[in-house]
Amino acid sequence: MGSDAMLIRSCMQSDGEYRQLSADLKRALRDRSLPFAVSGLCDGAADALILSLLCDLEEARRGAALCLLSEERECVRLQSFLEQFGIRVAFFTARDLTFYNITASHEYEHERLRVLSGLARGDFDVVLTTPDAALGYTISRQRLEQNTLRLDTAAVLDMTALTERLIAAGYTRVDMVEGAGQFAVRGGIIDIFAPHLRALSADNRMITGMAPLRIELFGDEVDRMGVFDVESQRIHTVVTDCELPPAREVLVDAAARAAVREAVVARLAKTKDERAAEELRVELSEIDGGGELRFADKYLTLIDPEKECLLSYFSPRSLTFLRGTNAIYDRLKASEWHRERAVEELVEGGTVSGRYAEYSKPPSALESFLNEATAVHLDSIAEGLSGKRLSGLYGFRSRQTPAYGERFELLEEDLANYRDTGWRVVLVAENETSARDVLKKLTALGHMARLRETGESILPQPGEVLIEWQESSRGFELPAARLTVLSLSADHRQGGLAAAGRVRHAKKKKDAKGAILSYAELEPGDLVVHETHGIGRYVGLETLTIDGVTRDYVSIQYAGSDQLFLPCDRLDAVSKYIGAHADDGMVKLSRFGGGEWKKAKARAKAAVKDMAKDLIRLYAERERRAGYAFPADDAYQRDFETAFEYEETEGQIAAAEEIKQDMMSITPMDRLLCGDVGFGKTEVALRAAYKAILAGKQVAILVPTTILAMQHFRTIQSRMRAFAVRADMLSRFRTPKEQQASLARLARGDTDIIVGTHRLVSADVKFKDLGLLIVDEEQRFGVAQKEKIKQMAGNVDVLTLTATPIPRTLNMAMSGIRDISILDEAPGDRLPVQTYVLEDDDLIVEEAIRRELRRGGQVFYLHNAVESIHTVAAKLARDIPEARITVAHGQMEKDALEHIWGDMVTGEIDILVSTTIIETGVDVPNANTLIVDNAHRLGLSQLHQLRGRVGRSPRRAYAYFTYPKGRALGDVQRKRLEAIREY
Repeated sequence: MGSDAMLIRSCMQSDGEYRQLSADLKRALRDRSLPFAVSGLCDGAADALILSLLCDLEEARRGAALCLLSEERECVRLQSFLEQFGIRVAFFTARDLTFYNITASHEYEHERLRVLSGLARGDFDVVLTTPDAALGYTISRQRLEQNTLRLDTAAVLDMTALTERLIAAGYTRVDMVEGAGQFAVRGGIIDIFAPHLRALSADNRMITGMAPLRIELFGDEVDRMGVFDVESQRIHTVVTDCELPPAREVLVDAAARAAVREAVVARLAKTKDERAAEELRVELSEIDGGGELRFADKYLTLIDPEKECLLSYFSPRSLTFLRGTNAIYDRLKASEWHRERAVEELVEGGTVSGRYAEYSKPPSALESFLNEATAVHLDSIAEGLSGKRLSGLYGFRSRQTPAYGERFELLEEDLANYRDTGWRVVLVAENETSARDVLKKLTALGHMARLRETGESILPQPGEVLIEWQESSRGFELPAARLTVLSLSADHRQGGLAAAGRVRHAKKKKDAKGAILSYAELEPGDLVVHETHGIGRYVGLETLTIDGVTRDYVSIQYAGSDQLFLPCDRLDAVSKYIGAHADDGMVKLSRFGGGEWKKAKARAKAAVKDMAKDLIRLYAERERRAGYAFPADDAYQRDFETAFEYEETEGQIAAAEEIKQDMMSITPMDRLLCGDVGFGKTEVALRAAYKAILAGKQVAILVPTTILAMQHFRTIQSRMRAFAVRADMLSRFRTPKEQQASLARLARGDTDIIVGTHRLVSADVKFKDLGLLIVDEEQRFGVAQKEKIKQMAGNVDVLTLTATPIPRTLNMAMSGIRDISILDEAPGDRLPVQTYVLEDDDLIVEEAIRRELRRGGQVFYLHNAVESIHTVAAKLARDIPEARITVAHGQMEKDALEHIWGDMVTGEIDILVSTTIIETGVDVPNANTLIVDNAHRLGLSQLHQLRGRVGRSPRRAYAYFTYPKGRALGDVQRKRLEAIREY
């Protein structure tokens, strides 16, 4: 562990206080001791100290260490920092309890189970968490063990018993597994997607993590087991034995179900409130139905009376860090206060029973744990320790150093001072190329400098500069040791000695096509197309014995009584029907033996050929035209990219490089940039735009709505203001006079970049020298507008941005007619959006809004009907009178809308009630709760885009998609809502 950390450990060990602390902690880990307090730590030094102690005390500490922090985003940052040095880190998040009969996503719960299971097996060196998450009730260690399934290739399985055990462990049976917590049984094959699989491969490698396992049976004996790919459905790693933990934290066995039923019946007999009574009757029906109890959190202590929390998984005298003591206790007090108020409201409203309303250990439990643990308080100033007896107080002298970025002159000036005063310097570059470049420059200036050898732990000599490279870093000084660590990263990328956001972990390379295509789950009744027999209806999976051989067959119904039984290994001959009328039952099934299907295929081929000829003609013409070959990146381009205030993902860096390589070619670029909402497409596009501007070319950004135009314009102003870029906007937010002035500047070349709606493709819009056209949300433009865009493009480079590509665009990208870049990972500090799908319930909606307002956030409430939107807003104002509520929709005057967006961004509005006008472009990081009523009326693409309006900050976000109470949803509507909840 921590082999890459040797130099950092040497830096810390050069300080006498650290050496004393490390020695004292080794003794304390053997014998019970009072807490230790360390003060004088700047952020970089604190990160380095935690890393060094984890390595130096590896043999002395008992099991995993615990690190408490005050903010989830700090946990994420520290996790990334430690992981790049080989430390096995887990982040245990808080879980939101569900007190209603609503369907919730389980990403956080599965991650918590992964951590708990890994802790029980010794898979981690340290667990990071916040105090409220550490004290919240979770599955007891004993129950976790009892519900962990252990299998090996010598096992004999009873299929019925295995199915019952998986259901008891919280797994959901489906036809095809696609996510954690699911299992499927097909003939002699069992697929289980575990939140945390622990398996031994056939070549004796230990495999751990969230992964799907396939078990193939021969009779009732295990023939083969292996980890498989969900998309290809093929095993890629054979395993010999494995462990699968439960899929839910709250497991309801027969005894617990009976106890909950008794409690519900007792409450129903006593309640006089009709609403509460109706809710209890629904609960009773769900209990008697034998399925999952979605409201199980209400009766947490009744179901699992052991009342354990994360702290129960740590041994006595565990090494425990408290990073920022006062902030940790402040968070604990605040979360306790909010929880008590929330529980009081739920009890008063009859939602929960006061008898069972206990969901967390009290704050005193943390004190009791710390009294037994080997606790180390890490602070810049010793605080929050009043009245505590300590084993020792250790005073470090450390100072944060600046991050130099591209400011080499400032770096050289500081290095000269360090050299003249005999300091030892460790200089951290972002990559090997940068390190060698700096070495060359420093050597030329007369500095005594060298590159660090791999694995070297020897510190530099006084006056010497030792250069190494990490993907990002933050520096610090240790004056007592006359040692400094300097960083060539930019300020905003700091995150410890190696910044969180710039850490690049090794990943399995993804196929670009597989990143955006996935197998759709076949359900009975789905339409399918066989390449020979045509359109049929999937009936199900059947096991048949033919000529003495038993196999699984896919059953497909055709017109009349015709039926096809297709062996599963021939499934590649079948595809999902995606043609017209797929959802309305009006598709005509094919007949066996007739010529209809052949004729239909012939007609389709002819139509495709015609379309292909047009496309080939269009793109061949673009190929023949000589475009403009942009020059290679220079220092100005690097400065612009370095100034990005967030951390790029690997996908953003790769996409930006692909786009810039296209721009440097003489052939006009036509590239599709596809990425999920909030994955950073705009920043990638602006890097391409700045490259064009540096070459003296103009850039046009074409968007479908005025709101998106305004959002992009503000982003451009903010991002490019420091680089003297002249930006303008053309939309209905501009008066005719302002538009004419903009057109004149554009024609003269006085505008570098312009963003606009379809107004940009008007005949009177003239550019002096257009070099790059960026089209955002292409799928929202009409056919006529797209034809104008084609004419506008000519031999200009074109970059198209989308989160939900239309089939034709996607097909062109997949077939190679258009190049494609994929953004397939969220920014490192983003947390998943907790998604709920539920019937309309004023109480739940009100509680969700109040919770967001209590933490200082804002709310988007979507009601997509202009004629009734003010009625909805008025009702919210009556229910939540303290909230500042505003309405926004597309029929409002431009000045009013612009004023509203400004107020929303500055936090002057608490709840914005709007139509789907917020679907694209609205970026309000402080808005982290979304309510969508009548969600069943919206398409999946719209639901996906709307959810992207929240979760754009390191704070946890919530999305509630509601539909009318008592409404019977259609199959398509239900599938949409299930999809948005699960994915």
